[in-house]
Amino acid sequence: MSDEMHRDPRSGAPAIEASFLEHGFVCPPEVATALYLSEALGKPLLLEGPPGVGKTEIAKLWAAHHAVSLVRLQCYEGIDEAKALYEWSYGKQMLYAQLLRERVGAEIERAADLAGAMAILRGHGDLFFSRDFLLPRPLLTAVLASERVVLLIDEVDRSDEEFEAFLLEVLSDQQVSIPELGTLRAAHPPRVVLTSNDTRELSDALRRRCLYVHIDYPTLEQERKILEARVPGLGAALSERVVRFVHSLRRAELRKPPGTAEVLDWARALVLLHADGLSTSVLRRTLGLLVKNRDDLERVLADAGRHRT
Repeated sequence: MSDEMHRDPRSGAPAIEASFLEHGFVCPPEVATALYLSEALGKPLLLEGPPGVGKTEIAKLWAAHHAVSLVRLQCYEGIDEAKALYEWSYGKQMLYAQLLRERVGAEIERAADLAGAMAILRGHGDLFFSRDFLLPRPLLTAVLASERVVLLIDEVDRSDEEFEAFLLEVLSDQQVSIPELGTLRAAHPPRVVLTSNDTRELSDALRRRCLYVHIDYPTLEQERKILEARVPGLGAALSERVVRFVHSLRRAELRKPPGTAEVLDWARALVLLHADGLSTSVLRRTLGLLVKNRDDLERVLADAGRHRT
């Protein structure tokens, strides 16, 4: 651990918690500690847990904490190296080829023999595979950044094992390999955060390279603090009802339990409608902000109606 980290007042876990709270995010101590250790040890941080518990938000606030850019790679089924790393700008290459055609032709005419003409073509061809024609995607953008950015590899569990294996070079060696250019190493290794919704088992090789934190839905007390910080107009009494209602839904084995983002949207809507309770009428008008599946919605409304009769 460097002396610089000891001196930096932003580096400790309490400072991270305070910084996140300024943005209305209640950061659990274990997450703040993991962020601190991730930076101190130079290891990626893997955040795993159900959707909607704030994993992506943690990476965004981590970038805000350091006042640096967030570079986000959104994973999906079928993502490959080209979409994550780089592509060549073929349109730009074709345009330059058209502009240089007459000049190259004149040089070839002056060549002494076929070998000389081929050498001229090779020399010009190499120019078209330089950084001038490179289109960096998120991984290469993070590696080539002029400052130490935060690299978010979001929902890595949606990619396949082959893509995971490709990520290992970036995570382990802080470098990427481009056949035409060679190996490009990060002058300022990014702070890396990976998120997973745990839809499939990640490889042991990927897990070994990361610090790991499992993030679950917030406790009653944590969710009350979140609402207090983010929706101050809700009031203590209604906030208590909201939190208890949401936690009952999460225990009800819905197809899509509400995450923190949905709870905040719902709470803000209640404030806008000047609701003073959770009557059946209020639920019918607002529950679509909290429950995002038709079967779940009908079930919750039916249960609410039975409990009030």
